[in-house]
Amino acid sequence: MSKLLRVAQVAELLGLKECTVRSWIAGRRIAVVRLGRAVRVIDEEVERLIAEGTIPAKRPRSDRQ
Repeated sequence: MSKLLRVAQVAELLGLKECTVRSWIAGRRIAVVRLGRAVRVIDEEVERLIAEGTIPAKRPRSDRQ
């Protein structure tokens, strides 16, 4: 079973402010689980955000002499 994280936990993991995470939730940029008034983010959703935001490093050209 996946872990459910509070907004504050997600913000801390990503090094962001809570208001940024809440803005993403309101804009449906990040999926959430609503349990009554409580809002939780599945840990796999945080991993997806990181994967989608990762830009690979450039490889040095080996054809230079």
